[in-house]
Parts: sequence; structure tokens; C-alpha cells
Amino acid sequence: MPDTTIRTHSEVVLIGAGIMSATLGLILKELQPDITIEIYERLDMAAAESSDAWNNAGTGHSAFCELNYTPEGEDGSINPNKAISIAESFEVSRQFWAYLVQENKVPSPEKFIKSIPHLSFVWGEKNIEYLKKRFEALQANPLFKEMIFSEDFSELKKWMPLVMEGRNETDKVAATTMAIGTDVNFGELTRSIFNYLTSLDGVTIHFNHEVLKLRQREDKSWRIKIKDLANGQIRKAYTKFVFIGAGGGSLPLLEKADVPEGKGYGGFPVSGQWLKCTNPDVIAKHQAKVYGKASVGAPPMSVPHIDSRVINGEKQLLFGPFAGFSTRFLKNGSYSDLPLSIKTDNIIPMIAAGIKNIPLTKYLIEQVRQSQKDRINALREYVPGARSKDWVLERAGQRVQVIKKDEKEGGILEFGTEVITTADGTLSVLLGASPGASTAVSIMIDLISRCFVDEYQTEEWQDKLKVMVPSFGKKLNENPELLKEVRENTAKVLKLN
Repeated sequence: MPDTTIRTHSEVVLIGAGIMSATLGLILKELQPDITIEIYERLDMAAAESSDAWNNAGTGHSAFCELNYTPEGEDGSINPNKAISIAESFEVSRQFWAYLVQENKVPSPEKFIKSIPHLSFVWGEKNIEYLKKRFEALQANPLFKEMIFSEDFSELKKWMPLVMEGRNETDKVAATTMAIGTDVNFGELTRSIFNYLTSLDGVTIHFNHEVLKLRQREDKSWRIKIKDLANGQIRKAYTKFVFIGAGGGSLPLLEKADVPEGKGYGGFPVSGQWLKCTNPDVIAKHQAKVYGKASVGAPPMSVPHIDSRVINGEKQLLFGPFAGFSTRFLKNGSYSDLPLSIKTDNIIPMIAAGIKNIPLTKYLIEQVRQSQKDRINALREYVPGARSKDWVLERAGQRVQVIKKDEKEGGILEFGTEVITTADGTLSVLLGASPGASTAVSIMIDLISRCFVDEYQTEEWQDKLKVMVPSFGKKLNENPELLKEVRENTAKVLKLN
């Protein structure tokens, strides 16, 4: 019987057609124009899972309003370090996107980014005290210098009329605002990048293709077995470097790669749902991203927010996300994803993490049991006058939180983004959830520094990185003048107010 397997050779294979693969592929192509890249995606289009606007919970995490990035210590102090790091990374992303717009590599910026204030909103004396301390800890840094704090009812009414409508003026409430916040449609941005990237010589993308096996050969290169889901055709791709950026699908692929660095990793899937407003009059009243405090035991992706967005050219208003539990690792995944991911090397970390996160399990069970009435009651904490008939339930994306080995505790549950890279730098895998998309450029530049070590250190690559990201190699929070210059330039190019 003749061998009908298609065999291809390239320098880089990207698995998953989301914002991470798009960003990595384009940066590499800019640094080395003759590099050859193959992209494989299980679905029939790019950015259909975690990067899609309806599935992405953050739409532009810049740490301006997300309270989970500024934890309060037992002594009452606020640690701003994570917020500063994320804000720095988001500025790097903005610079790269501005470069793409200036060089006509992506179309008009209005299609993927818009200005919108980012607010944090709390009520009750204890929460107000926390928000004020957070404001003081952040506003002392150049990245957050423009943040404003207020407890004045009339002022808050100007910032967020829909949220304040129907409240008593004697209510104890407070908020912070950052007028320079943005709304980012990562689905639109991802597809724009891939449209440009795949128009270049040496780059091919294959949709409806599922990776079945990954095996490292003796010469450290990789052989990847792939199936065309449309016709059953088998392909074998041979490459020097593999990046797995498949969202919730990354963990099973990491396990298939069978590398020492991947041992002990597990995943805990968390599903999500939105309340989506259907009343145009209500939608028109709100123009902000307003974040509150998460419930006790809630994962960070479930920080409640009333969120104005533009999706497919239309203004939308969402509230949530409401968390839930599903054994799927992807929105379009299989219910067997979680059971099949449990192996001998990760079962102990997963059990240990599960025991230590009983409040999270309890929270998810409560979320799953919620009725429409329960969800509307939660919404009314943010929109007191909300009417059930104006809101429908919309299914959001699936997130897989990272579980990894821990010598002291057996296993820990991580809420964030984690990149696993093999010692030889030939395989890199992205696991986890937010703030991923917003910090994609920083994450990918760091990945390149570890996986393309010799090339990265060349004067040619260093100079090109400074063209794409003018602040490359510098901390904007430590250079206020450079920060001002960068923000003004990116705002102008990206047409932000």
C-alpha cells in the first residue's frame, strides 16, 4: 500500500492560531525575513477559542482596574508589583501594535483597539479603605500617575451613570478611574496579523488540522504527526522549533511531547458565561470597564465587571463572567479532556491542589447552580436598575488554570500565564489564562531570548527589536519621560483619545 503521508520541513512550527502564535510568528518573521513557519489549527479559523472577543474575559488587561493584581497583605499593605509588571507589558504590546499599523502590516487600528476608561468600583468601608490604599500604592508610580480616586457620589455618577443610577446618595461607595484605558478585540487583531503573516513567503497555515503526536528526534529536531480533519490526510512536519499556544489544548500536547520539563503539570478547567445586554438604550448609557472585587474563593478570571466592548463593529454590554466547571479544556473540546490529562506524574500535584482549593470547588458548584434570577441579583450590585428581560446568557470561553508540583505542598494551583521551555530551547509551551493576550508581546520576546539565544544577542536582532518596541531594554516605570513619549506616540498611531 503506497505511503500517502505528506511530509514538510520548516524552521518553526506553531500549534494553535491564537494571539500568542500570531505574535511569535510575526516577531520572528520581522527579525529573520527568510525564516520558514508552519501553523496548525484544529478549528476552521484563527482566534476562535481563547482569543475570540466573546471568549476573552480581559479585552486588554493593563492592571488599571483589576483588583486581583494588587493583593492586600495580612498587615494591610498593598503589593503593587504584579500590577506594575502587567502595565509595563501592556505598554510593550501597544508599541508593537503601533509599529504594525505604521508599517501597514495590519489594517486600521479602530478595528481592534479603542479608548475606554478603566474603573475599579467598591462599596462598604473595608473595601473603600482597600481601594484607597491601592490607589496610593499605584499612583506613586509613573505608569499609574493619571489614576484618580473619588468617593464623591456626583463625581462617580459622571464616570459611570448606569452603575450609579438608582443608588442612594448616602451609600458608601468609591472608585478609581484611568481615562487612558483601552478595549482590545484580540480576535480581530489576531486574524489581521495572520492575514499579513501568511501573505509572506515561507509561511503557511493549515486549518482543520489536529496534532496527534510530537516526538523529539536524536538530532533534537521534532517530528509532528498531524491529521487533516476534513479528509483524514496524515501529515508529518519536521522542524527545529515548536511553539504550543493552543489555549486549553496546550496541556494535552505538552504531555504528548513527553519532555522532562513537562512532568508534574496538570490543569483545572474553569468555564465561563456572560450576561449580555439586549437593550440598546441601556447599552448606550455605559461607556467604561468597571471592575469590582471577586467573591471569596473565586478564580481571578471571575472578577465581576460591567464591560463596554465593541465586537464585530457593534457596541456591546456584558456583565460577568460567571464561572462554572466543565471537564473540557476548550470551548470546542471534549468532556474527556480532564480525565485523559491525568497521568502518573501529575496525579499527586492535582490531588494536593484540589484539597488546598476546596473554597474554589465550593464556589464553582455554587456558580453552576445559579439561576437567571441569581445572576440578575449579582448584576444589580453593579446596575441597580437592571431588568431581567434586558439580559441573556452568553457562553464565554474555557480557561485551564495551571497545576504544578510543589516540594512543600505537593501541588499548587496557579492563576496566571506560564511558559514552559525545554532546556535545549527547541520546544516552548504556553499554559494558563489571564493576563496572557495583553502581555503577549513581552511573553514572546522573552521566549525568543531563551529559545533563539545566539540570534537574539546579535546586533541585528537587538536593533530590530528596538524599532518594533522603542522602549525595548528599558523599564518605563523608571523612565517617566520615555513613558510619556511612548504613550503619546502609540495613542496617536492607534487613534486613541
